[in-house]
Amino acid sequence: MNNSFIRRLLLLSLAIAVLRSYRGVAAAQEKANIKESEAKMFSASTDYERFMGRWSRRLAPEYIAFAGVKNGDRVLDVGTGTGSLASALEAALTSSEIVGVDPSEGFISYAQKNARSGRTHFETGDAQALRFQDNSFDHSMALLVMNFIPDHNKAIGEMRRVTRPQGVVSACVWDYDAGMQMLRFFWDEAVALDPAIEPKDERHMKLSREGQLGELWKRAGLVNVQEKPVSIDQPYESFDDYWGPFLKGAGPGGAYVVSLSDERRRELETRLRKRLLGDRENGAFVLKARAWCVRGEVPKSG
Repeated sequence: MNNSFIRRLLLLSLAIAVLRSYRGVAAAQEKANIKESEAKMFSASTDYERFMGRWSRRLAPEYIAFAGVKNGDRVLDVGTGTGSLASALEAALTSSEIVGVDPSEGFISYAQKNARSGRTHFETGDAQALRFQDNSFDHSMALLVMNFIPDHNKAIGEMRRVTRPQGVVSACVWDYDAGMQMLRFFWDEAVALDPAIEPKDERHMKLSREGQLGELWKRAGLVNVQEKPVSIDQPYESFDDYWGPFLKGAGPGGAYVVSLSDERRRELETRLRKRLLGDRENGAFVLKARAWCVRGEVPKSG
């Protein structure tokens, strides 16, 4: 084996090692980008309102009707976010007091600025450790948040605790598997481009399938438990109306989008344009969204 061949072999080995190193750094950087963007995904209130809040507002009246909230009830809105549910309650229940809690100071500030009366109050708070005394509310509600709470068993226990005997505890969660086209189409195309991110697909979100909320409510000792699907339309004026919030990092999908390189982001955008618009250059379109809703009563004994 001559010296020239040995040198070439060494250079080739060095090149392979460098390439592996670059790939490792790139992968680590992308993973770091995803973690950073995930940490920020619920902090931008205006962007989140455009991403999901407007659909929460469309769902809220249907949820309120199902939950059976009565005018004059004192209502707790757990995980109020930008105040979609609290706002709908405030408008529909002219004699009710509504308290909204959320861990995000940005969301609480946004919601408080949009409150229309002194009957609605917002404050930062943890669903897993509510500051309120036992039996403080007639109805405790949670719109599109139970699946994001780390310990949902603690949360439902706290919601039951602060709700009076024979009061109602209710919640809604999007059907992330097949019932939420806005996100289903997004994750289908994202996973098709990068199968490694399949575990991030929101179809794996807890409590988002038929029967799961109802089972949680029964385990918490609530009675007369009812569960049903509630559906709404999601109209979009254009592709940008759909895609824009993802570019701002809103929600888990947006957190993933902002972690991507420019090239991969453009590839995903191209696939989604085709999925949503077909051969049209642009234009309006409507997607379907379904949520699973549950309600149950606190037993007489509390």
